Amino acid sequence: MDEPVALELIARAADETARLAASLARQRDGIVEASEFTSNDDEHDPEGVTIAFERAQVQALLRQAEDDLADLDRAAGRVRAGTYETCERCGGPIAEERLAALPATRICIGCANKAR
Repeated sequence: MDEPVALELIARAADETARLAASLARQRDGIVEASEFTSNDDEHDPEGVTIAFERAQVQALLRQAEDDLADLDRAAGRVRAGTYETCERCGGPIAEERLAALPATRICIGCANKAR
């Protein structure tokens, strides 16, 4: 995969992930704002536990999206360094199809299967 194609692939994945992160941040902010108008007694409020769980779930998804963005940024760095298609575990090639499906991946399919 040549550098411009790889960087475009990564940029598209980063744009999609950034949109997801922005949406999750808005959702989290909405949950926090809505919880300001409810009882602060989660233990006795039948909705309290649900709100706390929902807030934690959205926060975890947001954190994962932010981690994914960082991984994509590192992948762009590997493209520029010429190591994008090289597995970090075995040093072998990473198939273009795998990179197209998972632009931030750092390992080949063989190493990914061994991890299971």
